[in-house]
Amino acid sequence: MILTRKMLADMLMRYINRETTLASLVDWAENMMQEADLESSSFELIRDILARIGLADVREFGLTWDDCYEYLHRLGYDLKIELVQT
Repeated sequence: MILTRKMLADMLMRYINRETTLASLVDWAENMMQEADLESSSFELIRDILARIGLADVREFGLTWDDCYEYLHRLGYDLKIELVQT
């Protein structure tokens, strides 16, 4: 499987939208580092973001909203937040 920038961005959005847990995101990132081929045109960018996400379950590193925003921006996406009453 080739991991693309879009696939990584989609996974980050799943985490932001609470469709997946931090533990699941970390496991996914670790698995992708070991098993996936990274999109060649963005290899270093994807590798760097995956490596950082893979450490997010360590207290000293964590994963903040600002981290997610920065990663998505580096991947070529900007976030717009919409407040929806439930």
